[in-house]
Amino acid sequence: MGVVNVTPDSFSDGGVNLDPDTAAAAARRMVEEGATIVDVGGESTRPGSEGVLADDELRRIVPVLERLGGEVPVSVDTSKALVARRALELGAILVNDVTALRGDPELAGAVADRGAYLCLMHMLGDPRTMQDDPRYDDVASEVAGFLERRLAFAVAQGVPEERICLDPGIGFGKTVEHNLELVRRLDLLVALGRPVLVGFSRKSSLRRLTGSDDLLAASVGAAVAAYERGASILRVHDVKPHVDALTVAAAVA
Repeated sequence: MGVVNVTPDSFSDGGVNLDPDTAAAAARRMVEEGATIVDVGGESTRPGSEGVLADDELRRIVPVLERLGGEVPVSVDTSKALVARRALELGAILVNDVTALRGDPELAGAVADRGAYLCLMHMLGDPRTMQDDPRYDDVASEVAGFLERRLAFAVAQGVPEERICLDPGIGFGKTVEHNLELVRRLDLLVALGRPVLVGFSRKSSLRRLTGSDDLLAASVGAAVAAYERGASILRVHDVKPHVDALTVAAAVA
């Protein structure tokens, strides 16, 4: 899953893809490099970020989706039903919701009505506060329990279980050790029976581990570690290096 943030303030590529033509070109390039799907988002969820109105989110992503014209498999990174409905009308096939259907009571219906796919992510608190001293007794068990409950909720709201994937939310209300423990014990999430998405790409935990601002090698390493522990989807900013590394990892598995 390639990442195209159409925002001025995302933690890694904020401002890079604000121009719709640039963003659409980036999405096409990612598919050419081997991405199966491209995640387009118009609202930053980096630590400390404030939310934006649905109209602002739509103003950012609609021109991109219009330029892609359904030619590229697209996921829309949103927690708003209004945004999801419009994105699905324009060809998106998956809704990537960082709130796991807690942000908008109408989002599950929007996904179910269109027969779309859905990703449910764990987040402690909200983007503004999530890194304010996050604590768990057992992070892997607690995240797995949360996602199991949200999966059951989504199914009860009419989203078929076979169309749902789960994301432990690396960096969303977790310390460096929490993030590492989640990857280390990814089998707890895999045991829930749904595809697991991991997004460790360019996260600040990697900078704290390596002491480097160049996070490409660290991102690839984290992705391979997650893949070897059962992750089915890797959400990344640098597609080709990840595709190459995962191709080799799969060949020797």
